[in-house]
Amino acid sequence: MSLQQPTADQSELQPSAGLSLPRVKLPVILVAQLAVLAVVLLAVQHAVDSGAVKTIYLASPTQVIAAFPKLVEEQNLFYHLYVTLSEAAVGVLIGGVLGVATGIYMGLFPRVNQFLNPFLIWAMAVPKVTIIPLLTLYLGIGYGHKVFIVFLFSYFLFVFNTIAGIRQVQESHVKVAKTLGASHRQIVWKVILPSAIPSIMAAVRIEAATCLVAALFAEMVASKAGLGNLLNKLTGIYDTAGTFALVILITTISLIIIFLVDWLEKRVLLKWKYA
Repeated sequence: MSLQQPTADQSELQPSAGLSLPRVKLPVILVAQLAVLAVVLLAVQHAVDSGAVKTIYLASPTQVIAAFPKLVEEQNLFYHLYVTLSEAAVGVLIGGVLGVATGIYMGLFPRVNQFLNPFLIWAMAVPKVTIIPLLTLYLGIGYGHKVFIVFLFSYFLFVFNTIAGIRQVQESHVKVAKTLGASHRQIVWKVILPSAIPSIMAAVRIEAATCLVAALFAEMVASKAGLGNLLNKLTGIYDTAGTFALVILITTISLIIIFLVDWLEKRVLLKWKYA
């Protein structure tokens, strides 16, 4: 009895050795990325140096590098950086603590969730940009004004992500913990919160990228200090190189914060979850 030959359609689905995609090593990708970046920087440098693009519109890489010492010496960069980072950190910390606490309470008690959910959704839907002038009227243009705006940008995300994480807890895990004699507090700390960590960390990761943006936006509207205030000043005097240098600095800091959040999740919180 002869073996059944594959049909035309079946043979087409079988991978061919000659069509296998080559694997690209990571160093090759890194070199290619650096090459593209170098080409872009050289093109910008040439465009500015040759006069094809005026410096009022675009700054060359060498001009941007030279602007950093001027920002430190003439514009007190480190002070403005400290103000913005502290505003963002305090606002996110308050929003995270209160948001996670509210989310846990609403996730554990369905009636509380039914009562508070419409109010929180309504408050979250209010465009933050439209109420910043009112907040400036109520709170002034000082430190608390910026912290409260960052808090508003972060609180609701923590609340709803925590609720979503609690809803993903497997009921069998809770039943096993109760069978073993765990108290309600132990169930929350040992079962519910560890299971909700991925959802909570998703909120932390998003806020890590947006907390500086919220603080900067608030500072650009009305402030006495901070990177947003400095950015307004540089654009007002048409300091294009300083503006680009400040944008690069803010972007770099945001990336560092995101990497630190990823490190915290992998090295600390996930270990607590599986402990």
